[in-house]
Parts: sequence; structure tokens; C-alpha cells
Amino acid sequence: MDLFSIFTLCGGLAFFLYGISTMSGGLEKIAGGKLEKILKKMTSNPIKSFALGAGITALIQSSSAVTVMLVGLVNSGIMNLSQTVSVIIGSNVGTTITAWILSLTGIQGDNFWVRLLKPETFAPILALIGVIMIMNKNTRRKNIGTVLMGFAILMFGMEVMAGSMAPLADMPQFRNILVTFSTTPLLGMLVGLIVTMIIQSSSASIGILQALSLTSGISFGVAIPIILGQNLGSCISAVLSAIGVSTNAKRVAAVHTIYNIICVGVTLILFMAVTSLIKIPALETNVNPFSIAVFHTVYNIITALVFFPFFKALERAAVWAIPEKAETQKTVILDERLLVAPSFAITECYHQTIKMAELVEFNYINSTKMLKSYHKKKAEQIEENEGKIDLYEDKLSKFLLKLSGRQLSIEDSNRISQLLLAVGDYERIGDHTSHILKIAEKINESESKLSEKAIEELKVIVNAVSEMFEVTFEAYKTDNVRLAQEAEPLEAVIKKIIRKVKNAHIQRLKDGECTPELSFMFSDLLADLRRIAAHCGNVAISVIQQKDISLGKHEYNHRDKDEDEEYITKYQDYKSRFAVPKSDKTEANV
Repeated sequence: MDLFSIFTLCGGLAFFLYGISTMSGGLEKIAGGKLEKILKKMTSNPIKSFALGAGITALIQSSSAVTVMLVGLVNSGIMNLSQTVSVIIGSNVGTTITAWILSLTGIQGDNFWVRLLKPETFAPILALIGVIMIMNKNTRRKNIGTVLMGFAILMFGMEVMAGSMAPLADMPQFRNILVTFSTTPLLGMLVGLIVTMIIQSSSASIGILQALSLTSGISFGVAIPIILGQNLGSCISAVLSAIGVSTNAKRVAAVHTIYNIICVGVTLILFMAVTSLIKIPALETNVNPFSIAVFHTVYNIITALVFFPFFKALERAAVWAIPEKAETQKTVILDERLLVAPSFAITECYHQTIKMAELVEFNYINSTKMLKSYHKKKAEQIEENEGKIDLYEDKLSKFLLKLSGRQLSIEDSNRISQLLLAVGDYERIGDHTSHILKIAEKINESESKLSEKAIEELKVIVNAVSEMFEVTFEAYKTDNVRLAQEAEPLEAVIKKIIRKVKNAHIQRLKDGECTPELSFMFSDLLADLRRIAAHCGNVAISVIQQKDISLGKHEYNHRDKDEDEEYITKYQDYKSRFAVPKSDKTEANV
């Protein structure tokens, strides 16, 4: 094996790693928000969590990525430590699916149907199909094409690596190394550990071993310790991801590491003890990609079954290994480790936006109540919530901008745009509710009070805007376009009510029924309520646009509504429900 073979090996490894990354990225995009829904089902039922952990890992082809996601979820407070233990055990089983895919390279035979099953035969066809699908405008087809292309690149990398390592079979030095590994299993385990730590992927290191088995006489006695080391080396990603996180998040990485140390340690000790006492002829048999996949799967399934009943003990061990300590409380809304799965992260951003909107809703309801009856403690709570709303806006905006720099599907890119707009609108609604609170405080401190007519008018507008918020918020939470469409006629009614009320108020000011100081406050209140309704309308339009990307806000607002029967019906309904009491100064009804 010369220098040029090493160059070829590096190129094959590059194709291999890129293929895994491309294929898993395409699969993750296809799954999209389903990943989030799956993880939300992680309950106290360990069997269910185990199965779901295995399923997610099989889907995104990486137990390391799943563990990193779990660290991020626990650090963000979305999941707790006990929910992650069974998931981690399941992910070790799920990661074996990659070895089975790669085992296809070991198919031998000259029969037409056997040759058809070889990756070197069908991978180029899949690559062509993948390219054609990627060129398609349909997002789902593009993602499927990406998966097929990633698979083809992956298999090509395997073939290149296998070809570059073929000369090793004739090298006496390499055979001497294999003999050393067979007599010193611990050395083989360390090699598997180091290689996996360097490339940070047990799936990739298993693939390298499978490629090596195609050209060199690697026995079971050599391969088994290497595979054990590869399983242990997969912990490096979790350990690195735990730097700078909360104690509980560090314990997630500790669970993954402790579990693999125990499994590998016990298995290696048993292997060395048995082989030192008994000579097993099967261990001298050469392995192939298929037998490596079989052992990798059997090992992970058996260790999972043996240690699964002790998942609580694993949790206690992690708590013991990472003791509780005084740490500066740091609010983490969305951990950046979630960026490993963009579609999942986008869905989590959506849920955090809902939490933000709930705070905004609380502030609106209670700040408007303060206009009638001011309470200092409630005012303090509103101010505290406003600080949280600003924090949500800051963290979500920054996180979403980082997400937008990732490789995303068109659907995910549009979703990010919608979320950024919604976050901005909810933050501005929060600002207006804070201003309403300040006005309420001034009214409370003022010797003059609003007239009964002004209070009645305000009550109607506040109720109308409250319904506007409820309608748009529910439409946003449920992604309900039909409900979002109800916001437009309600906003139109609110605009006309406010215009009529302003006219009535100006007349009262002329007649001396209202002081200039209160007049300014009343006008500011109307402006705040008008802007809140407008921002709610923006949220509703973003929900509608999510379903129809081609629909622009300007086009939607300026379409011909005279022929829209649903709009007219809803408008008349809201007009009758939110009617301002008649005034003898000016006609106040809409």
C-alpha cells in the first residue's frame, strides 16, 4: 500500500462521510416536524421511549446526533433526565441500521439477480434518479432525491475505500498487526475507540471496518474488540456537547458514556476471559460486511436487554458522577445543539413562540383590566412578563437566523420567515400592552376620571381586540387557515369603531366633558389597541401565507372583498356584536 493508496483512501472516506451526512439530512427533512412529535411522546414509559429512541436513530442514522439533541432538550428544559435514559439505550440499537445498509457491499455471485443487488450495480441508477428528483420543484421529491443521492455517494465511498485497502492483504506488516490484535484484544479496542473519536461517528468507523473486511483477512477475534471500541468511541460527541451546559444536561451525556463503558467493559472482560481459557475456532474465521453487521446488532440488542431493567440505576449513576452544584441560573430557551436537526429545531421554535404569545395574552388581558381597577402586584407581574417576552424575542430571533443559514428545504425556509414575523408581531403587542399599563397607572393617579361614555366605548373596543387576539392565536396554534381568515373582517370592524369613537371623543373634548390630559391618554389607548389589532392581523396573514406561499400580504389585503360572501357575512356578524353605544354627539355605531 503506497502513498497514492492512502490518498485514495482519504478520498473514499470523504465521499463516505459526505454520503452519510447527505442521506441523514434528507431523511431528517422528510421527517420534518414528525421528529418533534415523536420526542414529545417520550413519557415515563421506558419501553415506549426505548422503541422511539431506536426509531429516531434509525431515521437520522446517528446515535451521536440523537444524544446531542437530548442534551440540548434537557438544557432547554424541554425534557428531563429520566425521560432520556431509555431513549439513549434505544439509540444504541437504532444505530446498527447503517451497518446493515453497508453490508450490501459484501454480496458475492455472478448470477444476474445477485449482481443486481450489488450496490455497484444499482447505486449509479439511484444517483441518476436522485439527481432528476432534486431538479424537480416539489419539495418532498427533492428531499427523497437527496436521500437517494446520499446513499449512492455513500456506497461509492465504500467501494473506493475497499479498493484503496486491497493492497493491505499482501503486506506482511499488516498481517503482523492483525496477529497482534488477535492476541491483544485491548489494543484492538483502543484502535476502534481512537478512530471513532477522531471521525466522531461509530457508523462511519463500522463502515471503514466493513470496507477493510472486503479486502483483508480480518478474523472475528480481531473484529470484535474493534467493534466494542467503536461503540465506546461514539460517546465523544455527547461528551463534547455537554461542555458549558446545565448539570442535568451533563448527566444526559454521562448516562450515554456510563452505559457504553459498562457494556463494553463487561463484554471485553468476558471475551478475554473466555478466549484465554478456551480456543474457539469460529474466532479465526474471516469476517465480511454482513457478519460485522450481525455482530454489531446482536451485541447492542443483548446489552440493551440485559441493562434495560436497570435504567433507573443508570440515572442514579449519572447523578452520582455529576453531583449537584451551585451554578448561575441561566435561562436557555433554545439550545444551539438542536441545530443538528433543523426541522426539529424549527418545530421547537414554534412551540417557544406559543409560550411567548401566552405571556403576551396574559399581559393584554390584565393590562386592560387595570384601566378599570389598578393593582400594583398584578402590574409587577405584567412588567416581569414583559422582560420575559423581550428575552423570547431576542433568543428566538437569533436562533432562527442561525437556522436560516443551514441547508433547509423550501418549506422549512418559509416556516422560519413566518416564525420571525410572528415573533416580531407578538413582541410589539407586548410593548403596546406595557404602554396600556402605564396609561392605566396614570389614570389611577389622576384626579380626573374617564367619562362613562368613554368607558363604555373602551369596553367594546377592548372586547373586540380581545377576540381578535384569541382568533389569531388559536389559528396560529392550530395552523387553521379558515380561522385566520376571520381576523380580517374583525380588524376592519375594529378600525371603524376606533374612527367613530375618536370623533365622539373629539366632540366631548370640545364640549368640556373631558380634560386635555385624559384626552391624550384616551387617544394613546385607542392607538395602542389599533396597533395590537394590526399585529394580530399580521399573524393571521402569516398563517394563510404558510399554506399559500404565492399569496402576498398586499395582494391579500387589497383583493376585491365585495364578492367574498364569507367575508361579508363575518363582517356583518362582528359589526352587530361589537356596536358602540349610541351617542347624541355623533353616530358611534359602525
